[in-house]
Amino acid sequence: MLEPDQILTVDLDGTLVRTDMLHETFWSAFARDWRTPLKALQALRSGRPTLKAFLSTASEIDVTKLPYNALVVDYIKAFRAKGGRTILATASNQDIAQDIAAHLNLFDEVHGSDASRNLKGQNKALFLSSRLGAKSFYYIGDAHADLPVWEQAAKAITIDAGPNLRKSVERINPNFEHLGTRKARLAGYFKAVRPHQWLKNVLVFAPALAAHQLESVVLVQSLIAFFAFSFIASSVYVTNDLLDLRADRAHPRKRQRPFASGAIQIQYGGLLALGLFLAGILIALLLEPVFLFTILAYYVLTSAYSLLLKRKTIIDICTLAGLYTMRIIGGGMATDIVLSFWLLAFSIFIFLSLAAIKRQAELVDLKERGLLQATGRGYHVDDLPLMTMIVISAGFMATLVLMLYVNSASVIALYPAPSALLGVCCILLYWLTRMAFMTHRGQMHDDPIIFSIKDRVSQLCFALITALVIIGAAS
Repeated sequence: MLEPDQILTVDLDGTLVRTDMLHETFWSAFARDWRTPLKALQALRSGRPTLKAFLSTASEIDVTKLPYNALVVDYIKAFRAKGGRTILATASNQDIAQDIAAHLNLFDEVHGSDASRNLKGQNKALFLSSRLGAKSFYYIGDAHADLPVWEQAAKAITIDAGPNLRKSVERINPNFEHLGTRKARLAGYFKAVRPHQWLKNVLVFAPALAAHQLESVVLVQSLIAFFAFSFIASSVYVTNDLLDLRADRAHPRKRQRPFASGAIQIQYGGLLALGLFLAGILIALLLEPVFLFTILAYYVLTSAYSLLLKRKTIIDICTLAGLYTMRIIGGGMATDIVLSFWLLAFSIFIFLSLAAIKRQAELVDLKERGLLQATGRGYHVDDLPLMTMIVISAGFMATLVLMLYVNSASVIALYPAPSALLGVCCILLYWLTRMAFMTHRGQMHDDPIIFSIKDRVSQLCFALITALVIIGAAS
């Protein structure tokens, strides 16, 4: 008969891994099939065990890339080194638990939920007491649902528990140990929202700037549109991160994103996305209804991109170009400014070039790492030459549109010295060509917009372009 200090029982969700496998399997299944929420609701009608079994089958989890808690793993290894017996007991599905245990090779037994049993809370406490005997095992957990188990354990061990949970554990079990402390996650949530990406939404000011309508009312309307787009876009970023967990964890830089790394709890991701969406809609209601329809169309298209279109070759970069252009359209709708053909044509070509640069950068990265296929994308590394051609040709087309615009009657009415805009064309041509070269050499950030904002040469180009536009308008 083993002594209590020779049996260590470990929880999975939030303990062994810094995530929740129910939510992991849901988002993984959702990424594979957009009908997953409806199927999940149907499965839930038969109970949570049935839901877990369905999601386990419908999902594709790479257990080798999960964010394991190093502190717990080390504790288990030390316990085994002393001759102890270790057991994984989790409310997650049995198949998922078996895969994780097989990968870690740290457990003598594995017990999880199946189609008829939800091994959580009181059910887990009764199961372990029946199998091992009351007060005959140590137990590591992280949540209030584990309190019944800790009460039956010879020793209660918490991981990253908050003050209230620790006090509750100490009341029910005098033999306790607290591992780790719950760190503030505000920075993680801030990072998940990606406020630096809001810079892209300054495009809503483009219609007012292009039409030289800089009245205070127009600027306020554009500012409202900016924040509406920003909150809606952040909602989609959060959702996209949840759908892309598998791909992000396989990426050398994206694996550090908050949800992929386990820095913040995945189960709050859906609520965060919903809150950001509602905030964006409430802000949009301050403008005319036509703007609300525009921003809803933007949300639908971005959601379609996250669920399906990003895996379709060519369609994905065309969609990205369209999403940038929709920001400009939204700015026009918010201010009631009629958009010119020239602005829309220029927008489509330049953002097609930048979207292609983003894919070009990913393919260059794949080539450097010796991989052939982009995870979650429809591109092969052999597509790199063709993608580079799209980058260059679309960029040159954008420059050509701008040059034709400079020679149009519209410019003469808006710019006293339109010849200054020819300098803008030259700088733009240089900047786009340089971006293509840097991407080809593997020096491009995953997002060319963010890269260009941080790049000194790009900053100089933007400053010169701004100066030339002012000269052309003020002369």
